[in-house]
Amino acid sequence: MSDLFVKQSTPVAFFGRLGRHALRGLEQVGDATILGLSALSMLFVRPWQGKHFVLQLSALGVGSLVIIVITGAFTGMVLALQGYYTLAKFGSESLLGAGVGMSIIRELGPVLGAFMIIGRAGSSITAEIGIMRVTEQTDALEMMAINPMQRILLPRIIATTIAVPLLVSIFDVIGIGSGYIVGVELLGVNQGAYMAELIAKITMTDIYGGWVKAVVFGFMIGMICTYMGYRSEPTTEGVARATTQAVVVSSVGVLIVDYILTSFFL
Repeated sequence: MSDLFVKQSTPVAFFGRLGRHALRGLEQVGDATILGLSALSMLFVRPWQGKHFVLQLSALGVGSLVIIVITGAFTGMVLALQGYYTLAKFGSESLLGAGVGMSIIRELGPVLGAFMIIGRAGSSITAEIGIMRVTEQTDALEMMAINPMQRILLPRIIATTIAVPLLVSIFDVIGIGSGYIVGVELLGVNQGAYMAELIAKITMTDIYGGWVKAVVFGFMIGMICTYMGYRSEPTTEGVARATTQAVVVSSVGVLIVDYILTSFFL
């Protein structure tokens, strides 16, 4: 009788845990939204945070430039190499430029660029804010009548929102350029055909779509990483756990939002 009760209660317990996790996730989404909007509402409130915007933009944007250039270069080269041998089977090597350009501008540039920035800058944002909580620096700011959200969260959210589109644009240029080098210089694709198909097939809708994705990804990365750091437990284990969660949630969020935005720009 007891074994039968356990078997019957197992699905109930499973759905109960699932429901609790779902409610906890919705609660965190609401808390993150309120926290982020509260920080953004202080954008035009004095004292201005212009200095901190510039410092964060330099730390997050310039600091991620090298990894973006390397990733964009090898992404373009791999696309050109794989695309050439695929198109050669159909006698359409001239379409290589269009294939590389559209793949990078519409999808790979924003998504891979966002992933690199999450790993390089997003994790550092969460860890830095979490360490501020461990060392009670946020409490010290409040004691000095300085709003931590205005001083700590807002500059980082704005910096990621601005830095990600700029870095993605660099990613696109480097990726298309490296694809040109591999396709034209190494594989022998006609230079005129490569550039003509690239210019003919890439439209402003494709470029706008990539920029919109980059802006949304940057804003989302800033919101998630600052929230995870600000709400982390003030312990070393809590900061480590929050940093891991920030990277995972941001990466999954990029993929989900990418699908949603792609459906609008098709």
